[in-house]
Amino acid sequence: MRSRYSAYVLGLSDYLLATWHPDTRPDDQDSGGDTGKWLGLEIKNYTPQSDDRATVEFVARYNIAGRAHRLHECSHFERVEGRWLYLDGDFLK
Repeated sequence: MRSRYSAYVLGLSDYLLATWHPDTRPDDQDSGGDTGKWLGLEIKNYTPQSDDRATVEFVARYNIAGRAHRLHECSHFERVEGRWLYLDGDFLK
């Protein structure tokens, strides 16, 4: 999760795609619009589901035009050939 956040901060779309599960990976990485300046990542919870599946709840904060925003998500990951890959996520309020 932290490496994917860092990739968003640095604009490393190739890394984001490489760490996305092939079953849910888009053809290209679109960040979904201007996220301005990233301000930080807080991991709220990590829950192993099995040896090869886990969920990570996080809050990522960013600023656009002087206004603070937050992205609160519960992300699902699966380990494939020893690498944790982002499967999908649910936005939380």
